Amino acid sequence: MLVMPIVYVRDIEHSLLFYVVLGFELLRKHRKGRWAELRLGDAKLGLHTSADLPQLKEQPRVELAMESQEPLDLLQERLIEAGVPFERFVADEAFGSSLIVRDPDGLPIQINQHDPELYT
Repeated sequence: MLVMPIVYVRDIEHSLLFYVVLGFELLRKHRKGRWAELRLGDAKLGLHTSADLPQLKEQPRVELAMESQEPLDLLQERLIEAGVPFERFVADEAFGSSLIVRDPDGLPIQINQHDPELYT
């Protein structure tokens, strides 16, 4: 069994563009545009339009954390050039370093890079 987080979004197309910039690959999209599945490495992510779920009075809060194989300074440059909004640029952390961007619906996405020398 695999876990697939689902992010409820306002606009599938706008969100797809954002996640593709982060490196995700589109696997499939519902022909009515209400659902999309993406892949990044072995992980999957579902996007679902919140407009289809009137019982959701508020946008659900989700934070995605990802581990970057690309050096964060290079990733940061690429994301800035693509116009991705940042909450925080690359910063040192107890585990290595991270940056935080916001998706088109304002959800935070933390991208980490662990420093193996900080672990036993």
